[in-house]
Amino acid sequence: MFAKHGLKNLVEKINLGNLVSSTDTSEEKELLSLPTRVRLSFEELGPTFVKFGQLLASRPDLIPDDYLEEMLLLHDQVQPLDYKIIEQVLAEELGPQWKQNFSHVDEIPLGSASIAQVHKAILNNGTSVVLKVQRPGIVSIINDDLNVLYFIAELLEKYIPEVRLFNPVAMVDEYFKTLELETNFVIEGNNVRKFKENFKAEENVFIPNVHFDLTTERILVMDMMTGRCLTQDDALLQQGIQAEEVIKLGLRTYLKMVFIDGFFHGDLHAGNFFVFPQNKIGLIDFGVVGRLNNKTQNAIVNMLLALSKEDYLRLAYEYVDLAPFSETVNVDQFAKELQSLISPYYGLTTKHMNIGKILMSSASVAAAHGLSVPAELMMFFKSIISIEGLGQRIVPDFDFLKYTLSMVGEVAQHQFQPAKFIDEAGLLLRESRGFLNSLPRQLNLILRRLNSPDHRSRIDVQGLDDFRRSIESSFNLLFLGIVIAALIISSSLIYPTQVHWTLAGMPGISLIGYILAIVFGVVAVINYFKKS
Repeated sequence: MFAKHGLKNLVEKINLGNLVSSTDTSEEKELLSLPTRVRLSFEELGPTFVKFGQLLASRPDLIPDDYLEEMLLLHDQVQPLDYKIIEQVLAEELGPQWKQNFSHVDEIPLGSASIAQVHKAILNNGTSVVLKVQRPGIVSIINDDLNVLYFIAELLEKYIPEVRLFNPVAMVDEYFKTLELETNFVIEGNNVRKFKENFKAEENVFIPNVHFDLTTERILVMDMMTGRCLTQDDALLQQGIQAEEVIKLGLRTYLKMVFIDGFFHGDLHAGNFFVFPQNKIGLIDFGVVGRLNNKTQNAIVNMLLALSKEDYLRLAYEYVDLAPFSETVNVDQFAKELQSLISPYYGLTTKHMNIGKILMSSASVAAAHGLSVPAELMMFFKSIISIEGLGQRIVPDFDFLKYTLSMVGEVAQHQFQPAKFIDEAGLLLRESRGFLNSLPRQLNLILRRLNSPDHRSRIDVQGLDDFRRSIESSFNLLFLGIVIAALIISSSLIYPTQVHWTLAGMPGISLIGYILAIVFGVVAVINYFKKS
Protein backbone atom coordinates (compact mmCIF):
# COMPACT_ATOMS: atom_id res chain seq x y z
CA MET A 1 0.00 0.00 0.00
CA PHE A 2 2.81 2.43 0.89
CA ALA A 3 4.67 1.54 -2.31
CA LYS A 4 1.47 2.08 -4.30
CA HIS A 5 1.42 5.68 -3.07
CA GLY A 6 5.00 6.39 -4.04
CA LEU A 7 6.73 5.32 -0.81
CA LYS A 8 8.76 2.46 -2.29
CA ASN A 9 12.04 3.99 -1.05
CA LEU A 10 10.71 4.02 2.51
CA VAL A 11 9.62 0.38 2.20
CA GLU A 12 13.08 -0.57 0.95
CA LYS A 13 14.78 1.33 3.81
CA ILE A 14 12.95 -0.78 6.40
CA ASN A 15 14.03 -4.00 4.62
CA LEU A 16 10.63 -4.87 3.14
CA GLY A 17 11.58 -4.15 -0.47
CA ASN A 18 11.38 -7.83 -1.39
CA LEU A 19 7.60 -7.68 -0.77
CA VAL A 20 7.14 -4.97 -3.41
CA SER A 21 7.10 -5.51 -7.16
CA SER A 22 7.99 -2.84 -9.69
CA THR A 23 4.33 -2.56 -10.68
CA ASP A 24 3.37 -1.54 -7.14
CA THR A 25 4.91 1.89 -7.53
CA SER A 26 2.86 4.79 -8.88
CA GLU A 27 5.08 7.25 -10.79
CA GLU A 28 2.32 9.85 -10.69
CA LYS A 29 2.12 9.75 -6.89
CA GLU A 30 5.90 9.90 -6.57
CA LEU A 31 5.59 13.51 -7.78
CA LEU A 32 3.56 14.37 -4.65
CA SER A 33 5.23 15.48 -1.42
CA LEU A 34 6.21 12.76 1.07
CA PRO A 35 3.65 13.92 3.73
CA THR A 36 0.87 13.83 1.10
CA ARG A 37 1.80 10.29 0.11
CA VAL A 38 1.72 9.21 3.76
CA ARG A 39 -1.76 10.72 4.17
CA LEU A 40 -3.09 8.98 1.06
CA SER A 41 -1.68 5.67 2.31
CA PHE A 42 -3.37 6.13 5.69
CA GLU A 43 -6.74 6.93 4.08
CA GLU A 44 -6.65 3.77 1.98
CA LEU A 45 -5.44 1.57 4.85
CA GLY A 46 -8.67 2.21 6.73
CA PRO A 47 -10.11 3.63 9.95
CA THR A 48 -7.33 2.55 12.34
CA PHE A 49 -4.67 4.34 10.30
CA VAL A 50 -6.95 7.34 9.72
CA LYS A 51 -7.53 7.72 13.45
CA PHE A 52 -3.80 7.30 14.08
CA GLY A 53 -3.14 10.13 11.64
CA GLN A 54 -5.76 12.27 13.37
CA LEU A 55 -4.00 11.63 16.68
CA LEU A 56 -0.70 12.72 15.11
CA ALA A 57 -2.43 15.90 13.90
CA SER A 58 -2.89 16.86 17.55
CA ARG A 59 0.79 16.34 18.43
CA PRO A 60 2.94 19.01 16.72
CA ASP A 61 5.54 18.26 19.40
CA LEU A 62 6.01 14.82 17.81
CA ILE A 63 5.80 15.34 14.04
CA PRO A 64 7.12 18.02 11.63
CA ASP A 65 4.81 20.83 10.48
CA ASP A 66 4.45 19.58 6.87
CA TYR A 67 3.20 16.20 8.12
CA LEU A 68 0.93 17.92 10.63
CA GLU A 69 -0.84 19.87 7.88
CA GLU A 70 -1.47 16.69 5.90
CA MET A 71 -2.74 14.74 8.92
CA LEU A 72 -5.29 17.50 9.53
CA LEU A 73 -6.80 16.66 6.11
CA LEU A 74 -7.52 13.03 7.00
CA HIS A 75 -11.17 12.00 7.03
CA ASP A 76 -13.07 8.76 7.47
CA GLN A 77 -14.53 7.14 4.36
CA VAL A 78 -17.19 4.96 5.96
CA GLN A 79 -20.29 3.43 4.41
CA PRO A 80 -23.36 3.03 6.68
CA LEU A 81 -24.05 -0.49 7.94
CA ASP A 82 -27.18 -2.34 6.87
CA TYR A 83 -29.84 -2.18 9.59
CA LYS A 84 -29.95 -5.99 9.82
CA ILE A 85 -26.35 -5.93 11.04
CA ILE A 86 -27.33 -3.36 13.69
CA GLU A 87 -30.16 -5.63 14.82
CA GLN A 88 -27.73 -8.53 15.07
CA VAL A 89 -25.42 -6.53 17.38
CA LEU A 90 -28.39 -5.45 19.54
CA ALA A 91 -29.48 -9.07 19.87
CA GLU A 92 -25.98 -10.21 20.80
CA GLU A 93 -25.64 -7.52 23.48
CA LEU A 94 -29.19 -7.24 24.89
CA GLY A 95 -30.49 -10.74 24.15
CA PRO A 96 -32.98 -12.11 21.60
CA GLN A 97 -35.83 -10.16 23.24
CA TRP A 98 -34.08 -6.81 22.85
CA LYS A 99 -37.05 -5.32 20.95
CA GLN A 100 -39.13 -5.48 24.13
CA ASN A 101 -37.15 -2.48 25.44
CA PHE A 102 -38.03 -0.26 22.46
CA SER A 103 -41.28 0.81 20.89
CA HIS A 104 -39.45 2.00 17.76
CA VAL A 105 -35.94 2.09 16.22
CA ASP A 106 -35.23 4.12 13.08
CA GLU A 107 -33.60 1.99 10.40
CA ILE A 108 -31.91 5.01 8.77
CA PRO A 109 -28.87 6.05 10.85
CA LEU A 110 -28.39 9.56 12.20
CA GLY A 111 -24.69 9.19 11.54
CA SER A 112 -22.04 6.61 10.69
CA ALA A 113 -18.37 6.67 11.73
CA SER A 114 -15.45 4.26 11.67
CA ILE A 115 -16.14 2.77 15.11
CA ALA A 116 -19.90 3.10 15.56
CA GLN A 117 -23.23 3.97 13.96
CA VAL A 118 -25.99 6.04 15.62
CA HIS A 119 -29.74 5.43 15.35
CA LYS A 120 -32.72 7.24 16.81
CA ALA A 121 -35.08 5.11 18.96
CA ILE A 122 -37.98 5.37 21.42
CA LEU A 123 -38.12 3.42 24.68
CA ASN A 124 -41.29 1.72 25.86
CA ASN A 125 -41.90 4.57 28.32
CA GLY A 126 -41.90 7.07 25.43
CA THR A 127 -38.40 8.49 26.01
CA SER A 128 -36.59 9.44 22.80
CA VAL A 129 -33.06 8.05 22.82
CA VAL A 130 -30.09 7.52 20.54
CA LEU A 131 -28.44 4.12 20.09
CA LYS A 132 -24.70 4.15 19.51
CA VAL A 133 -23.88 0.71 18.11
CA GLN A 134 -20.33 -0.50 17.58
CA ARG A 135 -19.43 -1.92 14.18
CA PRO A 136 -19.10 -5.74 14.30
CA GLY A 137 -15.50 -6.92 14.32
CA ILE A 138 -14.05 -3.39 14.57
CA VAL A 139 -12.06 -4.26 17.72
CA SER A 140 -10.41 -7.24 15.96
CA ILE A 141 -9.65 -5.05 12.93
CA ILE A 142 -8.15 -2.38 15.16
CA ASN A 143 -6.02 -4.92 17.05
CA ASP A 144 -4.72 -6.41 13.79
CA ASP A 145 -3.94 -2.94 12.43
CA LEU A 146 -2.25 -1.97 15.69
CA ASN A 147 0.05 -4.99 15.39
CA VAL A 148 0.98 -3.77 11.91
CA LEU A 149 1.54 -0.24 13.25
CA TYR A 150 3.81 -1.54 16.02
CA PHE A 151 5.74 -3.63 13.46
CA ILE A 152 6.22 -0.62 11.15
CA ALA A 153 7.17 1.66 14.08
CA GLU A 154 9.83 -0.79 15.27
CA LEU A 155 11.27 -1.08 11.74
CA LEU A 156 11.33 2.71 11.37
CA GLU A 157 13.24 3.07 14.64
CA LYS A 158 15.66 0.30 13.67
CA TYR A 159 16.51 1.27 10.10
CA ILE A 160 15.87 5.03 9.83
CA PRO A 161 17.92 6.89 12.50
CA GLU A 162 16.37 10.32 11.80
CA VAL A 163 12.93 8.95 12.74
CA ARG A 164 14.05 7.85 16.23
CA LEU A 165 13.80 11.46 17.43
CA PHE A 166 9.99 11.22 17.12
CA ASN A 167 9.76 7.88 19.00
CA PRO A 168 7.22 6.14 16.71
CA VAL A 169 6.70 3.19 19.09
CA ALA A 170 5.64 5.62 21.86
CA MET A 171 3.21 7.25 19.40
CA VAL A 172 1.55 3.90 18.75
CA ASP A 173 1.44 3.22 22.51
CA GLU A 174 -0.45 6.46 23.11
CA TYR A 175 -2.82 5.67 20.24
CA PHE A 176 -3.49 2.19 21.65
CA LYS A 177 -4.49 3.64 25.04
CA THR A 178 -6.83 6.14 23.35
CA LEU A 179 -8.57 3.51 21.21
CA GLU A 180 -8.87 1.12 24.13
CA LEU A 181 -11.07 3.68 25.89
CA GLU A 182 -12.99 4.77 22.77
CA THR A 183 -14.08 1.22 21.95
CA ASN A 184 -15.60 0.59 25.39
CA PHE A 185 -18.98 2.36 25.51
CA VAL A 186 -19.42 1.66 29.23
CA ILE A 187 -16.46 3.99 29.85
CA GLU A 188 -17.97 6.63 27.57
CA GLY A 189 -21.27 6.29 29.43
CA ASN A 190 -19.44 6.82 32.70
CA ASN A 191 -17.81 9.94 31.25
CA VAL A 192 -21.29 11.29 30.44
CA ARG A 193 -22.42 10.50 33.99
CA LYS A 194 -19.48 12.46 35.45
CA PHE A 195 -20.18 15.50 33.26
CA LYS A 196 -23.86 15.38 34.18
CA GLU A 197 -22.90 15.31 37.87
CA ASN A 198 -20.48 18.23 37.42
CA PHE A 199 -23.21 20.35 35.78
CA LYS A 200 -26.20 19.33 37.87
CA ALA A 201 -26.40 22.89 39.29
CA GLU A 202 -26.28 24.52 35.83
CA GLU A 203 -29.86 25.02 34.64
CA ASN A 204 -28.78 26.27 31.19
CA VAL A 205 -26.46 23.36 30.33
CA PHE A 206 -27.96 20.02 29.28
CA ILE A 207 -26.03 16.75 29.40
CA PRO A 208 -27.92 13.63 28.20
CA ASN A 209 -28.96 10.93 30.64
CA VAL A 210 -27.36 7.50 30.07
CA HIS A 211 -29.52 4.37 30.36
CA PHE A 212 -26.97 2.04 31.96
CA ASP A 213 -29.44 -0.86 32.07
CA LEU A 214 -29.28 -0.94 28.25
CA THR A 215 -25.62 0.09 27.87
CA THR A 216 -22.83 -2.44 27.20
CA GLU A 217 -19.28 -2.29 25.87
CA ARG A 218 -20.71 -2.24 22.31
CA ILE A 219 -23.95 -0.28 22.83
CA LEU A 220 -24.55 3.13 24.38
CA VAL A 221 -28.11 4.36 25.01
CA MET A 222 -28.63 8.04 25.86
CA ASP A 223 -31.50 10.51 25.88
CA MET A 224 -32.06 12.33 22.60
CA MET A 225 -31.07 16.01 22.47
CA THR A 226 -34.11 18.08 21.48
CA GLY A 227 -32.27 21.31 20.67
CA ARG A 228 -30.70 22.29 17.37
CA CYS A 229 -27.20 21.14 16.51
CA LEU A 230 -24.97 24.14 15.78
CA THR A 231 -24.24 22.73 12.33
CA GLN A 232 -27.89 23.37 11.41
CA ASP A 233 -28.55 26.69 9.70
CA ASP A 234 -31.46 27.63 11.98
CA ALA A 235 -29.69 26.81 15.27
CA LEU A 236 -29.23 30.49 16.15
CA LEU A 237 -32.65 31.54 14.82
CA GLN A 238 -34.62 30.00 17.68
CA GLN A 239 -36.67 32.03 20.14
CA GLY A 240 -34.72 34.34 22.46
CA ILE A 241 -31.30 33.47 21.04
CA GLN A 242 -28.50 36.03 21.46
CA ALA A 243 -25.36 34.80 19.73
CA GLU A 244 -22.90 36.42 22.13
CA GLU A 245 -24.72 35.00 25.17
CA VAL A 246 -24.61 31.52 23.65
CA ILE A 247 -20.86 31.61 23.03
CA LYS A 248 -20.24 33.09 26.48
CA LEU A 249 -22.20 30.27 28.10
CA GLY A 250 -20.37 27.73 25.95
CA LEU A 251 -16.99 29.11 26.92
CA ARG A 252 -17.94 29.40 30.58
CA THR A 253 -18.99 25.75 30.46
CA TYR A 254 -15.73 24.72 28.83
CA LEU A 255 -13.59 26.75 31.23
CA LYS A 256 -15.41 25.27 34.20
CA MET A 257 -14.49 21.82 32.87
CA VAL A 258 -10.84 22.81 32.48
CA PHE A 259 -10.11 25.00 35.50
CA ILE A 260 -12.59 23.83 38.13
CA ASP A 261 -13.49 20.21 37.36
CA GLY A 262 -10.18 19.18 35.74
CA PHE A 263 -12.25 16.96 33.44
CA PHE A 264 -13.04 18.38 30.01
CA HIS A 265 -14.60 17.50 26.65
CA GLY A 266 -11.73 16.80 24.26
CA ASP A 267 -13.61 17.30 20.98
CA LEU A 268 -16.22 20.03 21.47
CA HIS A 269 -16.80 20.99 17.83
CA ALA A 270 -20.02 22.35 16.32
CA GLY A 271 -21.43 18.85 15.67
CA ASN A 272 -21.34 18.08 19.40
CA PHE A 273 -22.84 21.43 20.50
CA PHE A 274 -26.62 21.97 20.69
CA VAL A 275 -28.50 25.25 21.08
CA PHE A 276 -31.87 25.53 22.83
CA PRO A 277 -34.28 28.48 22.96
CA GLN A 278 -33.49 31.21 25.51
CA ASN A 279 -29.72 30.81 25.15
CA LYS A 280 -29.44 27.31 26.61
CA ILE A 281 -26.93 24.74 25.35
CA GLY A 282 -26.39 20.96 25.32
CA LEU A 283 -23.31 18.77 24.80
CA ILE A 284 -22.91 15.26 23.41
CA ASP A 285 -20.19 12.73 22.42
CA PHE A 286 -17.93 12.22 25.43
CA GLY A 287 -15.70 9.51 24.01
CA VAL A 288 -12.62 11.76 24.04
CA VAL A 289 -12.02 13.49 27.38
CA GLY A 290 -9.08 15.14 29.09
CA ARG A 291 -8.04 15.12 32.74
CA LEU A 292 -5.97 17.82 34.42
CA ASN A 293 -4.37 17.86 37.87
CA ASN A 294 -3.95 21.05 39.93
CA LYS A 295 -0.39 21.61 38.72
CA THR A 296 -1.40 21.53 35.05
CA GLN A 297 -4.50 23.68 35.70
CA ASN A 298 -2.36 26.36 37.36
CA ALA A 299 0.21 26.13 34.56
CA ILE A 300 -2.52 26.71 31.94
CA VAL A 301 -3.77 29.80 33.80
CA ASN A 302 -0.19 31.12 33.94
CA MET A 303 0.34 30.37 30.24
CA LEU A 304 -2.77 32.34 29.26
CA LEU A 305 -1.72 35.23 31.52
CA ALA A 306 1.76 35.14 29.99
CA LEU A 307 0.22 35.29 26.50
CA SER A 308 -1.97 38.25 27.45
CA LYS A 309 1.04 40.19 28.79
CA GLU A 310 3.53 39.01 26.15
CA ASP A 311 5.67 37.54 28.93
CA TYR A 312 7.45 34.90 26.86
CA LEU A 313 10.02 34.07 29.53
CA ARG A 314 7.21 33.16 31.92
CA LEU A 315 5.58 31.05 29.21
CA ALA A 316 8.89 29.24 28.64
CA TYR A 317 9.31 28.52 32.33
CA GLU A 318 5.80 27.03 32.52
CA TYR A 319 6.84 24.48 29.90
CA VAL A 320 10.08 23.79 31.80
CA ASP A 321 8.19 23.27 35.07
CA LEU A 322 5.68 20.85 33.51
CA ALA A 323 8.22 18.76 31.58
CA PRO A 324 10.56 16.19 33.17
CA PHE A 325 13.80 17.80 34.39
CA SER A 326 16.37 18.57 31.70
CA GLU A 327 19.77 20.23 32.10
CA THR A 328 20.12 21.08 28.42
CA VAL A 329 17.33 23.68 28.07
CA ASN A 330 18.43 27.20 27.22
CA VAL A 331 15.39 29.03 28.61
CA ASP A 332 16.39 32.45 27.25
CA GLN A 333 16.74 31.07 23.70
CA PHE A 334 13.49 29.14 24.12
CA ALA A 335 11.70 32.35 25.19
CA LYS A 336 13.11 34.24 22.18
CA GLU A 337 11.80 31.58 19.79
CA LEU A 338 8.37 31.72 21.46
CA GLN A 339 8.37 35.48 21.01
CA SER A 340 9.24 35.16 17.31
CA LEU A 341 6.39 32.66 16.92
CA ILE A 342 3.64 34.45 18.86
CA SER A 343 4.30 38.22 18.82
CA PRO A 344 3.14 38.79 15.19
CA TYR A 345 -0.36 37.62 16.22
CA TYR A 346 -0.61 39.56 19.47
CA GLY A 347 -3.82 41.63 19.74
CA LEU A 348 -5.70 39.84 16.94
CA THR A 349 -9.08 38.18 17.55
CA THR A 350 -10.04 34.61 16.63
CA LYS A 351 -11.14 35.87 13.24
CA HIS A 352 -7.48 36.34 12.31
CA MET A 353 -5.67 33.84 14.51
CA ASN A 354 -6.16 30.62 16.44
CA ILE A 355 -4.83 30.49 20.02
CA GLY A 356 -5.02 26.70 20.03
CA LYS A 357 -2.82 26.35 16.96
CA ILE A 358 -0.37 28.93 18.35
CA LEU A 359 -0.12 27.01 21.62
CA MET A 360 0.35 23.73 19.75
CA SER A 361 3.12 25.36 17.71
CA SER A 362 4.70 26.60 20.95
CA ALA A 363 4.67 22.99 22.18
CA SER A 364 6.54 22.04 19.02
CA VAL A 365 9.19 24.67 19.89
CA ALA A 366 9.37 23.21 23.41
CA ALA A 367 9.94 19.73 21.98
CA ALA A 368 12.74 21.10 19.77
CA HIS A 369 14.43 22.25 22.99
CA GLY A 370 14.25 18.75 24.45
CA LEU A 371 11.17 19.28 26.63
CA SER A 372 8.60 16.48 26.80
CA VAL A 373 5.14 18.08 26.69
CA PRO A 374 2.48 16.21 28.75
CA ALA A 375 -0.19 14.52 26.62
CA GLU A 376 -3.02 16.08 28.67
CA LEU A 377 -1.66 19.56 27.90
CA MET A 378 -1.62 18.75 24.18
CA MET A 379 -5.23 17.56 24.40
CA PHE A 380 -6.15 20.88 26.02
CA PHE A 381 -4.45 22.79 23.19
CA LYS A 382 -6.31 20.67 20.63
CA SER A 383 -9.62 21.27 22.41
CA ILE A 384 -9.05 25.03 22.15
CA ILE A 385 -8.93 24.67 18.36
CA SER A 386 -12.37 23.03 18.44
CA ILE A 387 -13.72 25.71 20.79
CA GLU A 388 -12.45 28.53 18.60
CA GLY A 389 -13.97 26.93 15.49
CA LEU A 390 -17.24 26.62 17.38
CA GLY A 391 -17.01 30.27 18.50
CA GLN A 392 -16.42 31.53 14.98
CA ARG A 393 -19.69 29.92 13.88
CA ILE A 394 -21.54 31.96 16.49
CA VAL A 395 -19.60 35.25 16.78
CA PRO A 396 -16.91 35.47 14.07
CA ASP A 397 -14.94 38.22 15.83
CA PHE A 398 -15.21 36.90 19.41
CA ASP A 399 -11.96 37.36 21.43
CA PHE A 400 -11.29 33.97 23.00
CA LEU A 401 -8.24 34.99 25.02
CA LYS A 402 -9.81 38.17 26.42
CA TYR A 403 -12.93 36.36 27.61
CA THR A 404 -10.94 33.45 29.01
CA LEU A 405 -8.79 35.79 31.08
CA SER A 406 -11.93 37.37 32.50
CA MET A 407 -12.61 33.96 34.06
CA VAL A 408 -9.25 33.81 35.85
CA GLY A 409 -10.67 35.65 38.86
CA GLU A 410 -13.39 33.03 39.21
CA VAL A 411 -10.81 30.26 38.85
CA ALA A 412 -8.58 31.83 41.50
CA GLN A 413 -11.60 32.18 43.78
CA HIS A 414 -12.28 28.46 43.36
CA GLN A 415 -8.67 27.59 44.13
CA PHE A 416 -8.94 29.39 47.49
CA GLN A 417 -12.39 28.26 48.55
CA PRO A 418 -12.42 27.24 52.24
CA ALA A 419 -13.56 23.69 51.42
CA LYS A 420 -10.77 23.23 48.87
CA PHE A 421 -8.23 24.73 51.26
CA ILE A 422 -9.38 22.38 54.04
CA ASP A 423 -9.10 19.38 51.68
CA GLU A 424 -5.57 20.33 50.63
CA ALA A 425 -4.56 21.07 54.25
CA GLY A 426 -5.95 17.67 55.27
CA LEU A 427 -3.97 15.98 52.49
CA LEU A 428 -0.81 17.80 53.63
CA LEU A 429 -1.39 16.71 57.23
CA ARG A 430 -1.97 13.09 56.20
CA GLU A 431 1.17 13.04 54.08
CA SER A 432 3.16 14.78 56.87
CA ARG A 433 1.86 12.27 59.41
CA GLY A 434 2.97 9.38 57.19
CA PHE A 435 6.38 11.01 56.72
CA LEU A 436 6.83 11.64 60.47
CA ASN A 437 5.72 8.10 61.32
CA SER A 438 8.24 6.56 58.93
CA LEU A 439 11.09 9.01 59.70
CA PRO A 440 12.46 7.23 62.86
CA ARG A 441 12.38 3.89 61.02
CA GLN A 442 14.22 5.33 58.01
CA LEU A 443 16.82 7.06 60.20
CA ASN A 444 17.39 3.84 62.11
CA LEU A 445 17.95 1.93 58.86
CA ILE A 446 20.39 4.58 57.61
CA LEU A 447 22.40 4.51 60.88
CA ARG A 448 22.51 0.69 60.87
CA ARG A 449 23.74 0.72 57.29
CA LEU A 450 26.44 3.29 58.09
CA ASN A 451 27.61 1.34 61.16
CA SER A 452 27.74 -1.97 59.33
CA PRO A 453 31.35 -3.25 58.84
CA ASP A 454 30.42 -4.27 55.30
CA HIS A 455 29.06 -0.81 54.40
CA ARG A 456 30.60 0.84 51.41
CA SER A 457 29.72 4.24 49.97
CA ARG A 458 29.86 4.72 46.26
CA ILE A 459 30.28 8.16 44.77
CA ASP A 460 29.73 8.53 41.06
CA VAL A 461 31.49 11.62 39.73
CA GLN A 462 30.85 12.55 36.09
CA GLY A 463 34.07 12.60 34.03
CA LEU A 464 36.10 10.76 36.70
CA ASP A 465 37.05 7.96 34.28
CA ASP A 466 38.42 10.47 31.77
CA PHE A 467 40.36 12.20 34.55
CA ARG A 468 41.79 8.87 35.74
CA ARG A 469 42.89 7.95 32.23
CA SER A 470 44.52 11.34 31.81
CA ILE A 471 46.46 10.92 35.07
CA GLU A 472 47.58 7.41 34.06
CA SER A 473 48.74 8.69 30.67
CA SER A 474 50.67 11.54 32.29
CA PHE A 475 52.41 9.17 34.70
CA ASN A 476 53.31 6.82 31.85
CA LEU A 477 54.87 9.70 29.89
CA LEU A 478 56.68 10.90 33.02
CA PHE A 479 58.06 7.41 33.63
CA LEU A 480 59.31 7.17 30.04
CA GLY A 481 60.92 10.62 30.39
CA ILE A 482 62.75 9.54 33.53
CA VAL A 483 63.98 6.33 31.83
CA ILE A 484 65.15 8.26 28.75
CA ALA A 485 66.96 10.84 30.90
CA ALA A 486 68.64 8.07 32.92
CA LEU A 487 69.82 6.31 29.75
CA ILE A 488 71.23 9.49 28.25
CA ILE A 489 73.03 10.50 31.48
CA SER A 490 74.46 7.04 32.16
CA SER A 491 75.58 6.61 28.53
CA SER A 492 77.26 10.03 28.62
CA LEU A 493 79.10 9.18 31.87
CA ILE A 494 80.41 5.91 30.39
CA TYR A 495 81.47 7.55 27.08
CA PRO A 496 84.88 9.05 28.19
CA THR A 497 86.00 5.91 30.04
CA GLN A 498 88.50 3.47 28.56
CA VAL A 499 86.65 0.29 27.51
CA HIS A 500 87.79 -2.56 25.27
CA TRP A 501 84.40 -2.98 23.48
CA THR A 502 83.64 -0.15 21.09
CA LEU A 503 81.07 0.41 18.32
CA ALA A 504 81.31 3.25 15.76
CA GLY A 505 84.21 4.75 17.70
CA MET A 506 82.40 4.91 21.08
CA PRO A 507 81.87 2.53 23.96
CA GLY A 508 79.31 -0.14 23.01
CA ILE A 509 77.30 0.32 26.18
CA SER A 510 77.00 4.08 25.56
CA LEU A 511 75.80 3.44 21.98
CA ILE A 512 73.17 0.93 23.17
CA GLY A 513 72.02 3.43 25.85
CA TYR A 514 71.63 6.22 23.25
CA ILE A 515 69.71 3.89 20.88
CA LEU A 516 67.32 2.81 23.68
CA ALA A 517 66.80 6.48 24.65
CA ILE A 518 65.88 7.29 21.03
CA VAL A 519 63.44 4.32 20.83
CA PHE A 520 61.74 5.24 24.12
CA GLY A 521 61.59 8.87 22.95
CA VAL A 522 59.78 7.86 19.74
CA VAL A 523 57.35 5.71 21.79
CA ALA A 524 56.68 8.65 24.13
CA VAL A 525 55.96 11.01 21.21
CA ILE A 526 53.59 8.51 19.56
CA ASN A 527 51.68 7.95 22.84
CA TYR A 528 51.42 11.69 23.40
CA PHE A 529 49.77 12.31 20.01
CA LYS A 530 47.45 9.32 20.46
CA LYS A 531 46.10 10.72 23.74
CA SER A 532 45.73 14.31 22.50
